[in-house]
Amino acid sequence: MPEHNLYFWIILIAIIVIFLLDLVSEWLNLKALKPELPKEFGDVFDSDKYLQSQSYTRTTTRFGFLASTYGLVLFLTFWLIGGFNWLNSTICAWGFGEVTTGLLFFGILFVVNEILTLPFDLHNTFKIEDRFGFNKTTMRTFLADKMKGGLLAMILGGPILALLLWLFSSEFLQGKAWLWGWVALSGFSLLMAYLAPAIILPLFNKFEPLEDGELKDSINAMATKCKFPLTELSVMDGSKRSSKSNAFFTGFGKNKKIALYDTLIENHTTAELVAVLAHEIGHFKKNHIIQTMVIGILQTGILFFLLNVFIQNEKLSAAFGVTPPTVYCSFLFFAMLFKPISKILSVAMSILSRRNEFEADAYAAELTGEPNSLISALKKLSADNLSNLTPHPFYVFMNYSHPPVITRIEALQKSSR
Repeated sequence: MPEHNLYFWIILIAIIVIFLLDLVSEWLNLKALKPELPKEFGDVFDSDKYLQSQSYTRTTTRFGFLASTYGLVLFLTFWLIGGFNWLNSTICAWGFGEVTTGLLFFGILFVVNEILTLPFDLHNTFKIEDRFGFNKTTMRTFLADKMKGGLLAMILGGPILALLLWLFSSEFLQGKAWLWGWVALSGFSLLMAYLAPAIILPLFNKFEPLEDGELKDSINAMATKCKFPLTELSVMDGSKRSSKSNAFFTGFGKNKKIALYDTLIENHTTAELVAVLAHEIGHFKKNHIIQTMVIGILQTGILFFLLNVFIQNEKLSAAFGVTPPTVYCSFLFFAMLFKPISKILSVAMSILSRRNEFEADAYAAELTGEPNSLISALKKLSADNLSNLTPHPFYVFMNYSHPPVITRIEALQKSSR
């Protein structure tokens, strides 16, 4: 059974405090829903659409609370009844080495978690998203995505996890394992960022080159104007899974990809689409992508350095009922100990991300000379995706990677005066 030591109480209190903070932010967000439609959105929302967006916010928030509570109860129950020690002892009895045992430990936890959360995924996709007219996913596509995700986790995640377990288990690397682990995981992350557009993303969606015509000509003219090397401009079959719209920029080097959802093209004018792509190019021109990568690599280095301090810590392992400590259990238990710092870093990254979104908006407005086109696109996206138009500031602070749409519109309007 878990030992009620200092680590036990720190982790337990941190998990509960973070859960309560999220609960308070969600409650405040629901209280912030206003019956009056903000005047800025009168041209894209009617009263029924606005009521539907508020209903969607309430439904997804309440369901999210139910799902997170379910996850918290499962985790605490498994922890407090000695589940981690039971699982570890069971796998150790099979007689494999440290690395193989660690892979089995994490693999079993992953599979069990997927099974236990599957009902919530199904309800969210086929009940909630379907009720509000978003879901286009078939059960076959849903299950195929789950299988592909699991296989990718095994094929890509398995080897890098095995390498990390070996590094931290090696006696001759004591004191330096964190450094080699940092290098290995950073290199792996960069490789995945480079290969994802060409190899991973096409496993889930079809990407077709944008057809010749007015839209492609306008985008090419805009890219030429800002001297952006437009290596690939694709249309993604987002409508295969959802009617929601989006656009994104991914990859780097020769594998840069800008993708437009087919649903986005259907619902927006050429000027609006050019403005959306100018925003995505703005992230590249303002070095936001490199910035995020560098910060991520530095955070990984700090994480691995601290992990090296707590690896096979007897008191930390005892807090989860596992004795003697093992390398693979230390990975998981350290992640629990690191949770408060991880939450703080997540909030800090969201603050930076929101600032970057403002910068990308301003860049797009300046490049196109038509801030109203981006404003119009943002409004339509809000309506198409039933976005919450009046989120509470604390909820934004805790969760939003993008500023609320209304503040983005206000910033664009100021820049055009």
